[in-house]
Amino acid sequence: MSVAQRELEKPVAVPPQRDSSRTPSAVAPYKPLLLGVAGSLGFLLIWQVFSAIGPVGSHYLPPPTVVFAEFVENLSDPDFWTSVGYTLRAWLIGLVVSSVAAIVVGVIIGSSTFLRRATHSTIEFLRPIPAVALIPLAALLYGPALSAELLIVVYACFWIVLVQVLYGVADVDKVATDTALTLQMNFWQRVRYLLFPTLLPFLMTGIRLAATVALILSVGVELIIGTPGLGQARTSHSHRSTTTRRRCSPSSSPAACSACSSTG
Repeated sequence: MSVAQRELEKPVAVPPQRDSSRTPSAVAPYKPLLLGVAGSLGFLLIWQVFSAIGPVGSHYLPPPTVVFAEFVENLSDPDFWTSVGYTLRAWLIGLVVSSVAAIVVGVIIGSSTFLRRATHSTIEFLRPIPAVALIPLAALLYGPALSAELLIVVYACFWIVLVQVLYGVADVDKVATDTALTLQMNFWQRVRYLLFPTLLPFLMTGIRLAATVALILSVGVELIIGTPGLGQARTSHSHRSTTTRRRCSPSSSPAACSACSSTG
């Protein structure tokens, strides 16, 4: 067999055909966004239908159209923004105070094996206590004031951030710590170049969780105690609505109902 014949009999590699179904479409990069929008629209649709035909009346579960209309109307109300400012003030102060205190205490405790063992049982005993259980004590001590709201918020958020800081300090590499001591790095250099980069992800997780809890507790304390804010405004609006409905009973005259609506 000649060389030319052997060359002709060699198998020829056929390039694989591209599957057109696997070709990325133009909407592929936006698929997560589209799915999120579709999920939100589906939730609003279920909310609307459930409010209209569900077992709960529209008075207790208003449809989203009514909620959004009231929200847009409140945007032009100065009292609404005043209440938002009070709530955000308590939320921010409580979050900052609890985070700073938790960082300082967590770094001190986490840097010492003796302190970690000595305070472990105390932390595990106090941490599960719900902050809501302290609302009567805060109301008794401070009344409807900002101090009562901060007491609840700081107490709840402190433990959340503290636990994450302790985890972050414990996650520091022992070899890196020994290397820093060998290089005779001072305390602040070890904190800056060794502790802080390791602690930062844990700290951000704790602050993110604490921010949600702080906002929930701020509004909750305002609802229960009556400190100025969105919760107190919601309670006042509910009381006015209840008073108006009682006055405008079926036996009331139209003039009385009009007077109640104008004053309420």
